[in-house]
Amino acid sequence: MYSWNPQDYAQHSKTQETWARELLTQINLRPNDTVLDIGCGDGRTTAAIARSVPHGSVVGIDLSADMVAHATAQHSATQTNLRFARANAAALPFTSEFTVVFSNATLHWLPDQRAAVQGIARALLPRGRAIAQFGGQGNVADVIASFEQVANTPRWRAITTLGESPYHFHAASTYETWLREADMEIQECRLIPKDMTHDHIPAFIGWLRTAWHPYTAGVPNELRDPFLQDIANHYLARHPLDDQGRVHVATVRLQFRARKA
Repeated sequence: MYSWNPQDYAQHSKTQETWARELLTQINLRPNDTVLDIGCGDGRTTAAIARSVPHGSVVGIDLSADMVAHATAQHSATQTNLRFARANAAALPFTSEFTVVFSNATLHWLPDQRAAVQGIARALLPRGRAIAQFGGQGNVADVIASFEQVANTPRWRAITTLGESPYHFHAASTYETWLREADMEIQECRLIPKDMTHDHIPAFIGWLRTAWHPYTAGVPNELRDPFLQDIANHYLARHPLDDQGRVHVATVRLQFRARKA
């Protein structure tokens, strides 16, 4: 389990929030829905969901105790139909409690995503809906390549240990199998290429610092900033800034929508 900095994440997760809001438009929330948000992070999107279900309720879960504490402090006091809890998405502690399960940019962190699908189905009430989007097969391949190649340069080889990648990017066909095993009716399951845009280089480095900390955990604290600068330089040499000074990252998202039978 890696440590998350909620304040830093909130500052450098604009794209994740934008994509989460886009995903919400596809679920058709009802005023009395009961919703589980898997991977709630700093709680901004979860709070938005709670405002959309004034006669329902929302539970946001995250494996990070720091994220849960931050989300609770920021949002729970002002929204009575919202609560946050620490939980493992691969071992969800819910049975027949929710009409909707929502998740954005989370499931690719799990080694056992099949267990997460089973838990989502178990948490839903009959005819409950699930929608999720996360990294799929081929996601952020160029950024991963930059980390691996820079870590193997003479400057960093002796002092950097990337360790095993924490990300698990699957094909849509794999998720189709898991959803059917969980007795879910599949409405959509596909890979979606998306362009992640960062407004400038510091924003790109901020994203690297907050979302890629498993790749920097083996770098001494005092060297992480120069390491990330080298990563950015390596990436930008192959993917230059656009005319407005923005950084573009090619991503592949896996999205599914399904209903419990």
